[in-house]
Amino acid sequence: MKIRFRNSVLLVSFLAIVFSCDSGGSKKRTDVVLETGDYQEKFRPQFHFSPETGWMNDPNGLVYYEGEYHMFYQYYPDSTVWGPMHWGHAVSRDLVHWTHLPIALYPDSLGYIFSGSAVVDVNNTSGFGKDDIPPIIAVFTYHNSLLERSGSCSYESQGIAYSIDNGRTWIKYSGNPVLPSPGKKDFRDPKVFWHEETGKWIMILAVHDKVYIYSSTDLKSWSFESEFGEKAGAHGGVWECPDLFPLRVEGSDEKHWTMLVNINPGGPNGGSATQYFTGSFDGHEFQADSNEEKWMDWGTDNYAGVTWSGIPDSDGRRILIGWMSNWNYATVVPTSVWRSAMTIPRELSIKRDNGDYILISKPVSELDTLRQESKSVLLSSDNNRATTELLLTGENLNQCELKLEFGLNAGFNDTVGIILENNFGEKFIVGYSVPEKLIFADRTKAGDASFSETFAGVIKAPYEAGNKLSMQLLIDVSSAELFVDDGKLVMTNIFFPAGNYSKLKVFPGKKIVLPEKAEIIYLNRIWH
Repeated sequence: MKIRFRNSVLLVSFLAIVFSCDSGGSKKRTDVVLETGDYQEKFRPQFHFSPETGWMNDPNGLVYYEGEYHMFYQYYPDSTVWGPMHWGHAVSRDLVHWTHLPIALYPDSLGYIFSGSAVVDVNNTSGFGKDDIPPIIAVFTYHNSLLERSGSCSYESQGIAYSIDNGRTWIKYSGNPVLPSPGKKDFRDPKVFWHEETGKWIMILAVHDKVYIYSSTDLKSWSFESEFGEKAGAHGGVWECPDLFPLRVEGSDEKHWTMLVNINPGGPNGGSATQYFTGSFDGHEFQADSNEEKWMDWGTDNYAGVTWSGIPDSDGRRILIGWMSNWNYATVVPTSVWRSAMTIPRELSIKRDNGDYILISKPVSELDTLRQESKSVLLSSDNNRATTELLLTGENLNQCELKLEFGLNAGFNDTVGIILENNFGEKFIVGYSVPEKLIFADRTKAGDASFSETFAGVIKAPYEAGNKLSMQLLIDVSSAELFVDDGKLVMTNIFFPAGNYSKLKVFPGKKIVLPEKAEIIYLNRIWH
């Protein structure tokens, strides 16, 4: 039986939570499953994860165990604006359909529960396992707001909790914090993984505008190994939510290490974004191939993305999910009941391109299960040119996948792209300018932007296309995720239209250039 509760009734204020916790900070509760509602509110995505109610930001503790993908996330159940952080919790067996579970970790006397990671301690190095059941270990940041307000620099430390019932209940370690603050601000967001070659757990941790790397044999005692980032990448803001992992190089058996580092502000199109570095890691130090800035996603709305641990070798994928918003306006976007959604899960790989390693992001194949009706847009014109912009009208384009291919033959010097438009005259535009060598997304007139002076505008990314340009665009009510040339460039943006987009038009350059191929695939919703 599923029992539905409204979170505001279930939960009390942060101070009440602190005093009701036991000495280890664990919270006793019944293991009920929160049943999803209709999920039909205005602007609510239909095939992206979002919380039933309340505020959500960073994905946390992504771990696969016993057939389930666990997703924890920064959560404040009592408001749609950021507040004392908890770890919300949901599970999926296919990365597409999600079941909400009760809150996993509550704030306690050591502080709010900020971002972190989770691992399956297969060899029970921590000693928390029981009856041959390996524990799942959550590693997270404690944020002590009282210390922060007092002016102390030691307000963040790292704690752990463990579960031996598939993540349904959690016990906080009585020896927390396992990594006390060294007296530095912004000491947070531990991502932990097992390094086979050294036989140790590795933690990568954000420290203001660089990362520290630690090692441990038992997840409870940590030793400093090295730091990275002082002269690498972008430094326009605080570094957050790092990740470090080896990736398969496409077309070879080679594996190459990749480091993700989120930054806020300082993104290429304003506000928060995710940069990456490729290089080598020996269990002690990360050596980057280059210190130049590289961006995982050029849009404004993919932040704090991290990857799942524990995915079996038989699968072999590295899968990431991110928070689909931006700190420039996240707390004021015009949604009610809930705030924020996650991106679609994405498979990551590395590709050699002109002697450089570039990060490739593609939608996970499991999303194909949502596909229903598809149609090819019949294109007929002289030399693939037309006299009208309109390709389709009367369609619901707010829950679909668009697959487009444009020819860019030698001598072509124009702009190609598409326009999604509704009956209110609102439009979202995606295109490529050959003369400027820019991919762009224009949400200047895409819908409501009154909530923020920084929201409306044109989002741009440098890109040099070949003689063909492919675009895969996943549109879900209030978001568009663009994958160019099989994930060589990605751009994620949200918007808030007054009504469904119902017209598909071609971008009117010097001449109207039709795509050589155009397919619309309608997608099912994930909530029932």
